[in-house]
Amino acid sequence: MATNQPVYRASALKVESSPAAWQAALARLPHAHALQSWAWGQFKSRWGWEARPMTLTVAESSWEPIAAAMVLKRRIPRTPFCVLYVPRGPALEYHDVALRRQVLGKLEQLAKRERAIFIKIDPEIVRSWGLEEERPSPLGSAIMRDLHDRGWLPSDEQIQFRNTVELPLESTEEQLLAAMKQKTRYNIRLAERKGVSVRPGTPADFPTLVAMYQETAARDGFTARPAAYYLDGWTSLYDAGMAQPLVAEVEGQAVAAVILVRFGERVIYMYGASSGEARERMPNHLLQWEAIRWARAQGGKVYDFWGAPDDFNESDRMWGVWRFKAGFNGEVVRFIGAWDYPARPLLYRLYTQVIPRYLNLLRARRAQSGAESKPG
Repeated sequence: MATNQPVYRASALKVESSPAAWQAALARLPHAHALQSWAWGQFKSRWGWEARPMTLTVAESSWEPIAAAMVLKRRIPRTPFCVLYVPRGPALEYHDVALRRQVLGKLEQLAKRERAIFIKIDPEIVRSWGLEEERPSPLGSAIMRDLHDRGWLPSDEQIQFRNTVELPLESTEEQLLAAMKQKTRYNIRLAERKGVSVRPGTPADFPTLVAMYQETAARDGFTARPAAYYLDGWTSLYDAGMAQPLVAEVEGQAVAAVILVRFGERVIYMYGASSGEARERMPNHLLQWEAIRWARAQGGKVYDFWGAPDDFNESDRMWGVWRFKAGFNGEVVRFIGAWDYPARPLLYRLYTQVIPRYLNLLRARRAQSGAESKPG
């Protein structure tokens, strides 16, 4: 199958210094993602990472990238080592067997040259579609075989969601509504009848949305970062023309919000937040519907609900979120997930297994000691 594909004489990975050239490269390449954008890389560079947007070109035509990887580098304090991460990347034509193997080889060389313990990649390559009847992806299976054969390992640390729910947007609004579960349609109309309104937000809304997001985290039991992190990230994406907040209000008070991120033909529901107010009016249902309508109006072809359970059963931490998203009749998409190349295998095992177990043991002992020291 691969015999008719070109064999590239690729150059070395080159750091790109021009934001315009970088964005132009991503626009030409398949499997590009918002987390590979210049804006996201610069944002992460202010939060402990060094951003290195790197391109690969054919030696004879160095002006046209054939692959791109926003490589994030984090140094390990008081050591000469680091870790490397390519969030939702690299971007290239993965059907081209020779090209993808060359890119993997270049990343492996980079990890060794940079004295990285490992390099992690996390491309949006589909492993399978569907829930009840999974339809495997031949491309995903082939890429996982390549990774395994080259010594890459499925990562224990899946930074991004392994699974998601996607809603194609080619249908009319009436068709999209008709395909939803009856209860979801009912709740959308209930919210409209109960006085919920949705408006586009601006950066002036971000402080309110951050407070609401942290309230959501405390209520739903996930860890939120400092407020400054979200203010920086959302503002960076908004200023780059990639992010749009939508705010649901009841009587002028914000009760729910989403941050949508548009990149290419995909619109991602990347952040969602809600307060404890007016929940009986179902603001989140109308908010999602207006987000879908906004995505269609912007020319989006796919609405990405950004996250689904790893295991589709009630014990999964995302089960409640999944039940809400399932009502909009999107399709479950499973990706190949994050893979690590352990450039230094012994240090990799120490970093990913031994140290976390030791820290967990210390936490358990502190918790037990604290419990025993409390008066009865």
